Amino acid sequence: MCVRASVILLYALILCRLMPRRAFAGSAAIDIALMIIVGSSLSRALTGNAPLFMTLWGIGFICALYIALTALARRRETFTALIKGRAILVIEDGRIIEPALRRAQLGPNDVAEHLRLNGIEDIGGVRQARVERNGSFSFVRNPRGVDMPASSED
Repeated sequence: MCVRASVILLYALILCRLMPRRAFAGSAAIDIALMIIVGSSLSRALTGNAPLFMTLWGIGFICALYIALTALARRRETFTALIKGRAILVIEDGRIIEPALRRAQLGPNDVAEHLRLNGIEDIGGVRQARVERNGSFSFVRNPRGVDMPASSED
């Protein structure tokens, strides 16, 4: 049961990391995987579709594994990036970074929406914008009065 639970956790983690960040905005992939597994397992045990004590043992093991993985992630940056992801820089100096936008599976309209939701009228006023590990946007504005051009022709 513990081996099966580990395989399920790793599989769920991989699925969560492959999904667009906005699919699970607000949580890291490992947190979502844990919620799905625990909720599903407990519901199966509750309805009698899985043996109660074996299921509880498996969930306990998954929770212990979760604690160990998140503790390791706090100590090792490369491991953090693997299980929680990294922020994606999508705007720099008032310019959209197209490859990063594609990697985040977002379009210009998504960026425009987040700018509006954060009270930013002009992309030129943004020094940096990132899609954070949990799927939310963060913005660093240019200092007052120093707007960067929205785009440049090279």
